[in-house]
Parts: sequence; structure tokens; C-alpha cells
Amino acid sequence: MSAVIIGASGGIGAALEAALIDEGIPVQGFARSETGDRHIDLEDEASIVAAAGRITGSPTLVVVATGLLHDGDRGPEKAMREIDPVWMARNFAINAIGPALVAKHFLPLMPKSGRMVFAVLSARVGSISDNKLGGWYGYRASKAAVNQLVRTLAIEDKRRNSSGIVVALHPGTVDTDLSRPFQGNVSPGRLFKPDRAAVQLLDVIDGLRAPDSGKLFAWDGVEVSP
Repeated sequence: MSAVIIGASGGIGAALEAALIDEGIPVQGFARSETGDRHIDLEDEASIVAAAGRITGSPTLVVVATGLLHDGDRGPEKAMREIDPVWMARNFAINAIGPALVAKHFLPLMPKSGRMVFAVLSARVGSISDNKLGGWYGYRASKAAVNQLVRTLAIEDKRRNSSGIVVALHPGTVDTDLSRPFQGNVSPGRLFKPDRAAVQLLDVIDGLRAPDSGKLFAWDGVEVSP
């Protein structure tokens, strides 16, 4: 087994890379903040192509552990009057288009037979049926989009490898820079440290089977409805 982590400098991505290394699994990590051979930028397809070209072997696990919820003074919209096309487009670029481009260039490198997992970090708020509060237009819509992209990628990749698994994963609320401004309303015991979140996600990945491909699963292994 070998693995690739996209977003390896982030809280969850770094924890995933460390957990896999602790298990003795070879890992190649990439991130926008890295330089040299570990650099990748989901808003620059050329950098994704270059990163894919540096992959050694045929990884059996690829995790896209990237995401955008806020940046500087920009954050999730509380009402439709706050919708801004530039900010919404950036949400889609990082949360949906970027992972799709990673799939475009990394899935073909994965084994053509036998079990393999391509996983993208998504979010429960991307579930349309679970949306009871509204708001967060760009983030919700971009996560709904990546869930649909995962489903579509799973259908196509099944023709390449009938045992392959392409999934979206909801890690829960993890104590990282992404969630920090929004942790005040998290229920006790539901704010996870990155190392715990990584172990939980890897446990979910270990339990996946081919019929699970195309679905969204939460950190506890429970499927989230679209």
C-alpha cells in the first residue's frame, strides 16, 4: 500500500500523513504552501499535472484534504445579500473544481485492479436534504458540487477498476484554522483534534467496500444523504 495526501500542510492533511507514516505506509504529501517537489496548487492545473508526474509507483490511497471556508475578512454568507460572485467562485475553485482536477490527473495513476480509494474531504453542510438552517451559500453549494463530482467520478472510474472506491468524507468539526472561527456552537465531545480526526477517517476508509463508491460518509462511518 502507498498513499498520497493533497493538502498535507493543513491540520487534517498533516495528521493523515503522520498517521500513515506511523503505520509504516509510504506517503507522498503535497500542499500549496510547500515548495519544490511537494508543491501543488488546486487553482493551477499545471501544478497538479506536475505533482502527478512526480508520483512514484501506483498509489492505492489518495486523499484530497483541502478546503476553503474563510480567508481574511471573507467568510460564509449569513444571508443572500452577502453573496459575492468572486468569493463564491473561489469557494468552487478550491472546494469542487480543484478536487476534480486532482482526480483527473491522479486517478489514472491508481491501480486498474484490486482495492483502491480516492477520497475527498467534503462536509455535511453540502447535503441538500440535511440543510435546515440556510446560509453559507458558497460553502454549501461548493460542497454539494464536490459530492456530485465524486458520484460522477465513481461511475466513470468503475469502468477502469471495478473494485475501486471514490468517496467523499465528512470529518466532523476539527480543531483547525478552517473551523476555528466557528467552534463556539460545537457540542461537547464533537470538536476533534486533528490526530483523532485522522484516525477516524482512516478507520472509515479501511471499512469501505466497492458498493460504497460515490457516496458521502461521516467520520463515524455513517452515510450522509445527498
